[in-house]
Amino acid sequence: MGFGSYDESEQKDQDSDFDEEDAVNVHANSHEGEVSFDSEASQDELLDQLNEIKNGGEEDEE
Repeated sequence: MGFGSYDESEQKDQDSDFDEEDAVNVHANSHEGEVSFDSEASQDELLDQLNEIKNGGEEDEE
């Protein structure tokens, strides 16, 4: 068998023994929400702040 090969006979007749009551409901904690930000900074200002953080407070040499 080569890389990525598998025996298809192992894939047949797999017995799934589980109760649907035990399954996870992905919508159990769904909610309609609202996003708010504590800053009125523009995207450019935020990117400048990010660059300052990345550079350790050093000035950009552009």
